[in-house]
Parts: sequence; structure tokens; C-alpha cells
Amino acid sequence: MPAAPTGRTIWLAAGLRTPFTKVDGGLAARNAIALGVPVLQAMAAQVDAKARIDHAIWGTVIPNLGYSNIARETWLDAKLDPTVPTSTTVMQCCTSMAAAFEAAGILGRGVGELALVGGTESMTHVQAGLTQALSDWMRRLGQAKGLKNLVGVVRELELHDVRLHVPAIRNRTTGKSMGEHCEEMARTWSIGRAEQDEVALATHRAAVAGIERGFFKDLTIPVDGVERDAFPRPDTSLEKLAKLAPVFDTTSGEGTITAGNSSPLTDGAAGLWVASDAGLDRLPKATPRVKLIDFDQAAVDIEHEGLLMAPVYIMPRILQRNRMSYADVGLYEIHEAFAAQLLCHLKALETPAYVRDKAGVSANLGTVPRDRINPNGGSVALGHPFAATGARILSQAVKELAAMPSGTRAIVSICADGGLGTVALLEAA
Repeated sequence: MPAAPTGRTIWLAAGLRTPFTKVDGGLAARNAIALGVPVLQAMAAQVDAKARIDHAIWGTVIPNLGYSNIARETWLDAKLDPTVPTSTTVMQCCTSMAAAFEAAGILGRGVGELALVGGTESMTHVQAGLTQALSDWMRRLGQAKGLKNLVGVVRELELHDVRLHVPAIRNRTTGKSMGEHCEEMARTWSIGRAEQDEVALATHRAAVAGIERGFFKDLTIPVDGVERDAFPRPDTSLEKLAKLAPVFDTTSGEGTITAGNSSPLTDGAAGLWVASDAGLDRLPKATPRVKLIDFDQAAVDIEHEGLLMAPVYIMPRILQRNRMSYADVGLYEIHEAFAAQLLCHLKALETPAYVRDKAGVSANLGTVPRDRINPNGGSVALGHPFAATGARILSQAVKELAAMPSGTRAIVSICADGGLGTVALLEAA
């Protein structure tokens, strides 16, 4: 899937985001729409006053009964140009990366020059609703005419349907949480607790170091008095991480995934620019930007494969298409739903038989340089507001890569519920 079908160069430029905070934390007063408003406003303010944003694609994963197109509602609440087409996309944790791909396809066909994409998630505000059966019964009750019909509908009500539906972070098909699925992946790939905690410690240290040297300063905006991410811990250690109990497999005695080596429940919103050459001219010249060279997406059969393994199907295909090995990639930004998931990906990517069978790539791509992965921290340390993660990780990659030598390339990868995954290949100009 080439990034620009017509041969038109497509760019990604770093966007802005809120700080990422804990559930019931510093951004708890804002719902998903209100979280996105300051990000859209701050990004729109970057555009040359005489220019225009041609498209906006925004998303959220947690559903709400109050609206169907959160992109439009957020755009209008932000008091931005109402003539800009605004659409909502959802692809679980890949949502705002998928939005970037959609915008790349639109601009790549010559339809517009500049798009704003991103996503938002308020895990503080999860709306409960009636079960479908109870909703259907209430509709029939409202339509009943005459006492006889009314009584008949009342008698149809089953007591077990009189309850609320509360969304859960579980796969609908399997009924298992992401953590339970990842425990299965860890067992399949023989990923131990100690190495997961080592990844968690490394990502916290990288995030803290990034904060201290100001890496995130021009990527985040203060909101409601919150100026920095809540999760990076300068005081964590392997000893502290080792004391945490497993949270998903609590009975077998073999659980390895804890609150310390998992991404936390998070509130936040993030945006990203997608642009043509002409679109870049509408942004400040100091905005970091890189070329979008290639992208792809995949889905796995979750009945027979690890739920979060789809990116492993994609990355080798992209590298083969572009005649690259793992060592040719100067930067890897890999979403960390769990430290175990990252380690499963690395082990699978370096298993030639698996790459051949699942990705259809027979070439030996070598080993992934560990020192090039998430140099400013990943989701375990920074947080993971589902729909915002794609824009966060892409903006982070764009800024890091833009400072590297021309021609250096980066891989950005996200796994998602449902067995989904997205991967992008970027290049420094």
C-alpha cells in the first residue's frame, strides 16, 4: 500500500497533544470532546492566517450515545472553520494512525493540501447504557397503543434484561481482556517477568530523560493547569517493579503482567499534521516534518494467533518492499500496550520461520537494534489514551527523526484489539 498512489510526496508534521493523565486525574473534568478542543484550537492556530485546513479526521474508541461523529462535534466546539469536512474513524488503538493513513490517501490523490488528524480518549468518562434487549423493549413500550397492547409489552420484559451495559476493556469475541490475551502471548513466546520489568524500567528512564531535556515541550500544551505527563516515574527500579503482583493472571501462579509493565488507563488527546509540499508551507517552518514513505495494516485470526501480533505481519513486508533490513532502520517507535507484547513482537520478528509463514517474507532481516527503540519512552511510561496513541507516537517519531541525517528511516508500529495492527515507514528529509 504505497503512501501516495499518484507519486505525490506526503509529509507528516509533528502535532500537539494534551499531557496524558491518570483516570480521575488532572484532566478528569473533561469528556472526550472537551479533551480534543484545546488540541484542535492550538494546532489550528499554527496555520498561516491566510491558509486553510482542508480535512480533519479524528477518532475515539470508547463509545458515547450522545454523538456519532466526534470529529465534527469537537471541531464545532473548538469554533473552527465549519466548512472543513470532518470525519470520525475508529480502529481501536490504531485509530489516529489509521486517520493519518486515510488523510495520506486523500491528499495523495490531490484532494487538498493539509489535513489535521488525531484522536481523544477519556477513560474517566465511560458511559453506561441500557442493554440492547431493554432498549428494544422500551421502544416497543413507547409504540404500544391501547391498554391491551401496553400490558402485553409489559409482560414481555425479562428481569435479566433490566440492567445496565457498562463498556469493558475486553474483546467482544473472546470475552478476555487485553492483559489476559497478552499473558497467553507471553507464554507462547516464553517471555518472562524479569525481562518485562527491564523493558518497563527502560521506558520510564527514557521518558524521564526526554522530559528533563525538553523533548516534549513543543509537543504538549498545558490544559487545566496540567503541564506534563503523569506517569513517567524517575524513582522506579527493578526492585520496586518486582514487588508488584500480576493483575490479569492472578490464580495460576504463572502470571507475569503487572501494573508496572503495562500501559496505564489514561485520559488525553493528540493531533498530527498530514501535508503535501504546498500544505507544509501553511505551517511554521520550525515544525518538524518527515516523508511518509510507505504504510500498511493487517489483521490476524485471534482464535489461532496472539491478539496483539498483527504488526509482526506488516513490518517485514514493508521492509522487503523497500529493500531494507532491520539494521537499516535508524529509529523504531513501537507502541507498548504491554512490555510483554513488545518482547513478543521482537522475538517473532527475529524468528525467520515465523516471518516466512506469517508475513510471507523469506529473506533473513537480521535483528532489531534494541538501542533504537522508543528513545523517548513508550506507552508503558507515557500512557495510552487509546485513540490518541497513534498521533502521539507519530509526532514523537517525526520530531526525533527530523533531527537525524537526511535519508534516515523510521518504523512506527501499533497493535490493537481485534487482532489489528498498523505500521508506517518514515524518512528524514
